[in-house]
Amino acid sequence: FIRDWNAVHRLTDFAAARAFMVQGQVRTNDVTDPLLTDAMLEVPRERFVPPANADIAYLDRDMPVSCADSGPMRYLLKPLLLAKLIQAAEIKPGDRVLDVGCATGYAAALVTQLGATVLALEETPALARNATANLTGLGFTQVKVVTGPLRNGWADAAPYDAIIVEGRTENVPEQLVRQLV
Repeated sequence: FIRDWNAVHRLTDFAAARAFMVQGQVRTNDVTDPLLTDAMLEVPRERFVPPANADIAYLDRDMPVSCADSGPMRYLLKPLLLAKLIQAAEIKPGDRVLDVGCATGYAAALVTQLGATVLALEETPALARNATANLTGLGFTQVKVVTGPLRNGWADAAPYDAIIVEGRTENVPEQLVRQLV
């Protein structure tokens, strides 16, 4: 995405929007991990959505992030759902985490803020490039973005302490389970 962040920032107080998201959506719904809520206050979600949607990045809804050449529509999970998913994973500093379906990298950024090393897997090359640009541009060094089929995970870097699947699945993906510690 091409971003004119100066123009967008003139219109929206993103720090206030992040604080409202954490206080109004996340903490009030049993997300109690202070490291996670601090991460959500720090990581600028608006940088992980298309510029046209930056001003609504903190609404409690899944956010479309697909590029024109990225295939089927993809979304960032709504903040509350993502927070519950990450909290349930009980990620600790030093953990190795596989983020399956990283899209533009927002969850990978949050998990990195928790002190984990993240391998972010994305099957759509355009989204993987976008995730790399977002994460690198914001200075996240404990995350690597790779491209490959989501259902296969990334066995070359296994085992992982936790695996986050950003999407739905009808069955427990056994190939992913085998990559856990």
